[in-house]
Amino acid sequence: MEESGNAVNTFFAKDYFGSPFVLFDVHHLAILAAIFLIVLALICFGRKIPSFCHPMIRYAMAFVLLVNEIFWHGWFWLAGRWSAQDMLPLQFCSMAICLSVVMLMTRSYRLYEPIYFIGIGGTIQALLTPNLTKYGFPHALFFQFFISHGMLLIVAVYMTAVEGYRPYFSSMKRVFVMALLYSLCVGVINALLGSNYLFLAHKPDTPSALDMLPAWPWYIPFLAMEFVMTMLVLYLPFAVSDYTRHLVKNHKKDNSR
Repeated sequence: MEESGNAVNTFFAKDYFGSPFVLFDVHHLAILAAIFLIVLALICFGRKIPSFCHPMIRYAMAFVLLVNEIFWHGWFWLAGRWSAQDMLPLQFCSMAICLSVVMLMTRSYRLYEPIYFIGIGGTIQALLTPNLTKYGFPHALFFQFFISHGMLLIVAVYMTAVEGYRPYFSSMKRVFVMALLYSLCVGVINALLGSNYLFLAHKPDTPSALDMLPAWPWYIPFLAMEFVMTMLVLYLPFAVSDYTRHLVKNHKKDNSR
């Protein structure tokens, strides 16, 4: 009984003395593999899911995202570590979680557009280089991080592969303008609060892809270019599909003459 209590205390511990997070260790690789397999299954077999199951799946994913986000804020609040400088839902992934919950409940296409590009592009980077420090496996925050970011990726893939949503070229323009305006607003909030949301004030303290970029503020334009390139890569499969369909359609017209 005492060992069980110690395990629970360790799982939720405020002062965690277990193993810190280690990039690409066996626990990190295992959870990445689990997320990858779910995504692969959705891509390969998602269209076979009966349509009457779709609402239940969407509501279940919205519930998981919402409860997981509440737990995140609740843990930091009870630990006395919640602050406006760190915990407001202003990071792209936090914002995408809020949008995803609404999108899953309403099936809004306009919300799908940013979720597709941010939920896949931004989330993959976060999953590969998590902003975790001492809270490694098996602490609750380790699971919270990968559930939230993994679910964002799964939601974006689910809506695309299962429910047939897709981005268009105009989607990229809308999402880029939205992201630019949002970043400007967050930059003002950073200046007022002394915070570092979207990593606009400085690079993250843990290893990340930003380490390969120039120092502040010169890495910020690179982030914008990286975002555009990411959107182009994510749109490429649909562009190729549209172009191929156009060629086939023209070929059929030519043969029918």
